[in-house]
Amino acid sequence: MSDTFDPIGAALLDFVGGHAKATITVHSNVAEDEPLPAQYFFRTLWEMPELERAALDECRGRVLDLGAGAGAHALELQNRGFSVKAVDVSAGAVQVMQQRGVQEVARHDIFELSTRSTDERYDTILMLMNGLGLTGTLEGLEKFLQLAHPLLNPGGQILATSSDISYLYEDEDGALVFDLNGPYYGEVEYQMSYQEQTGPMFHWLFADPTIVQDYAEAAGYEVEFVDEDDQQQFLVRLTRIG
Repeated sequence: MSDTFDPIGAALLDFVGGHAKATITVHSNVAEDEPLPAQYFFRTLWEMPELERAALDECRGRVLDLGAGAGAHALELQNRGFSVKAVDVSAGAVQVMQQRGVQEVARHDIFELSTRSTDERYDTILMLMNGLGLTGTLEGLEKFLQLAHPLLNPGGQILATSSDISYLYEDEDGALVFDLNGPYYGEVEYQMSYQEQTGPMFHWLFADPTIVQDYAEAAGYEVEFVDEDDQQQFLVRLTRIG
């Protein structure tokens, strides 16, 4: 793993150290710069969006929380009596989760799951905060779904949120305008900055429902759209077949 600057980890560590206004700046190739307060990663159950609360209610069995951040979801599930393993690529996030009492924490990215978890099986893989975005690209989504399948117990599920961002490409008449010969419009480039230091560029995937259904069914999952909100975000359950 790279030792490049970790904006999220640095901000989370500062927040738990008493810097209540620690804020990350998010840069992308599809929108203006946006602030992301570190405090958001520490939200309580009733501060979470409805889709996240719905996902937590749908969890069952042994849970793998991917992109766990400061451990908000893992801690809530622990309080409900679940056995949870929380994973994040950020060293700072992992340190914060350990300080906050998350019982099982690991640092690696989602594509290392098969080599690091060969003897572990889960009933639920949880991917919230637009969690399917962790796969980065359509190619990454295909790869992840293949890797995740053997990590799930028979009948196990992936509970994930994603968004359709096609609205960003609407013209004044509501027609979609994007390059059909270019990359999928939901493959977005991001960078994050904190205290005048900038982290590496990374890809984040906003997969629309049709894409999710097509890729998941091809990888051997049954697809159920559990809930959606008024901002084109949705919660999907992908259940392992076989």
